[in-house]
Amino acid sequence: MPNRLAHETSPYLLQHADNPVDWWPWSSEAFEEARKRNVPVLLSVGYSSCHWCHVMAHESFEDQETAEYLNAHYVSVKVDREERPDVDAVYMEAVQAATGQGGWPMTVFLTPDAEPFYFGTYFPPAPRQGMPSFRQVLQGVHQAWDERRDEVTEVAEKIVRDLAGREISYGDAQTPGEEELAQALLGLTREYDPQRGGFGGAPKFPPSMVLEFLLRHHARTGAEGALQMASDTCERMARGGMYDQLGGGFARYSVDRDWVVPHFEKMLYDNALLCRVYAHLWRSTGSELARRVALETADFMVRELRTNEGGFASALDADSDDGTGRHVEGAYYVWTPEQLREVLGDEDAELAAQHFGVTEEGTFEEGASVLQLPVRDGLLDAEKVASIHERLLAARAGRPAPGRDDKVVAAWNGLAIAALAETGAYFDRPDLVEAAVAAADLLVRLHLDEQARLTRTSKDGHAGANAGVLEDYADVAEGFLALASVTGEGVWLEFAGFLLDHVLARFTDPESGSLYDTAADAERLIRRPQDPTDNAAPSGWTAAANALLSYAAHTGSEPHRTAAERALGVVKALGPRVPRFIGWGLAAAEAVLDGPREVAVVGPALDDEDTKTLHRTALLGTAPGAVVAVGAPESDEFPLLADRPLVGGEPAAYVCRNFTCDAPTTEPDRLRTVLSG
Repeated sequence: MPNRLAHETSPYLLQHADNPVDWWPWSSEAFEEARKRNVPVLLSVGYSSCHWCHVMAHESFEDQETAEYLNAHYVSVKVDREERPDVDAVYMEAVQAATGQGGWPMTVFLTPDAEPFYFGTYFPPAPRQGMPSFRQVLQGVHQAWDERRDEVTEVAEKIVRDLAGREISYGDAQTPGEEELAQALLGLTREYDPQRGGFGGAPKFPPSMVLEFLLRHHARTGAEGALQMASDTCERMARGGMYDQLGGGFARYSVDRDWVVPHFEKMLYDNALLCRVYAHLWRSTGSELARRVALETADFMVRELRTNEGGFASALDADSDDGTGRHVEGAYYVWTPEQLREVLGDEDAELAAQHFGVTEEGTFEEGASVLQLPVRDGLLDAEKVASIHERLLAARAGRPAPGRDDKVVAAWNGLAIAALAETGAYFDRPDLVEAAVAAADLLVRLHLDEQARLTRTSKDGHAGANAGVLEDYADVAEGFLALASVTGEGVWLEFAGFLLDHVLARFTDPESGSLYDTAADAERLIRRPQDPTDNAAPSGWTAAANALLSYAAHTGSEPHRTAAERALGVVKALGPRVPRFIGWGLAAAEAVLDGPREVAVVGPALDDEDTKTLHRTALLGTAPGAVVAVGAPESDEFPLLADRPLVGGEPAAYVCRNFTCDAPTTEPDRLRTVLSG
């Protein structure tokens, strides 16, 4: 019989709706129930494409005996971390503080007042490698709760006190200058892996936000080392197993230093961020590989993640049916030499194995290989390779596909809108811009209320119950600002302004200028989460700083500019020390140092050829954080178009920064030079 999760919209919670565990969603009623029964709360946090979450569910939450013990002695609460990043952040901070590590599934035991007192991640069904079994943990916690309640309560109170004392050392509310950005670059150089690209050792994550900083730093200063690190890393990632060589798009991370074996889940935010990075790399270098990867990644998002409503789904699972009924990680993506021969015949299979690095012993499990591109382009017959690619892709389409998490997360859709709008504009792909507009329309229609307050998620055209957090407001504003620059439709600038007004009013500390992840009027947790560091995606803090800065450049709004600069004070403090974890903040700081530049393109009509050429030239400028407005002279679509006449009756571009303007130009070459950083 289904439990209480059957009425939820989260695909992750719905995966647990038929468990024998009597799950509750996160709610005040669950904690009231624990108080009434005088039992602790088991909080289990995960997400739908998380491999070990599935494993623990199968081993423990689907087990009748374990479920009966849980139901008798606990109130069990299940949380989708993608729906409630605030709940996840608060308890993950406690887990990391107590154990020195974190991850998902996250398993936390709480008092009925939601105070944590015992932590872990995955627990096996039987003791393993020094880990207790999940049943042993449940029995131990139950015993402590019954027999040593004072001690448990004392521990919980101390943890909450310690968390409250972990306030961020904010720095001095000034933006980083040349010196801090040079130190950040030096720090990145030290952690850079010159043999393989990327930073640090295994596992290796795609450093999207750091790559944006490196590209902007090169554009502003001409530092060749910054561009080299960015382009080499992008090439290694695109040639490795983390990139889907057949269908496009990136997996979550590489388990090894060489980018060979990925963790196979594909997340919307990774693909949105990387699509934009490769498009920006092409803009800087003209690299054909960067162009191909940007377009293939954009096409992957539209083809495989787009929902019926026009938004973008959160993720594709790592696991899928291997054809025998077993759910196996990577089954959809990997190949053996024998499988190549079945599809291609002996001769072409040999060529495919050489081209994609498929070996007899395999690079993954059970003799299978993850497809890579070890051979440089042009060394094999291009026509033959294209045919092989087509046939393998068609054969793969016949395999059982990985599951899809269909919920639409506002923040990640904001990132996808920005990536698709820019990629579409750069490569003359209006269909990609249309996909960005459709997703933006969905967010306005379904996720925004009359006060322009955002809902975090939706599914199947129904808005979820959870309020948007800072990253939602910031990333959606970022997407709308990119869309405004690309389409020339000022309504997107207006919507971005509504969202950023909420950032100023409800997420910003008026004293220090620091930012909180949740609004002042959001549900009160044991601590108000606040994290400026960029991890898998930009933090709400740094994303907000970047969007505030762009909006100020568009409108001349002093409060937005001041808020952006104050927010970047944390980058001054953290950039030189931990540059790998504040890349988006460093990229925003580059834009501050460059102006950012404000570009107004005026022409008689948006479809006028000369206007279109100037507009595209403006969008292709590499000056960090430059904003672009396009429209007719005296149009009220954008503030930047005011008092901008045609020049000699011809379309013209006006470029300003720091209250100073260049002479207007009608020449694309001249504009290109002015905007080349």
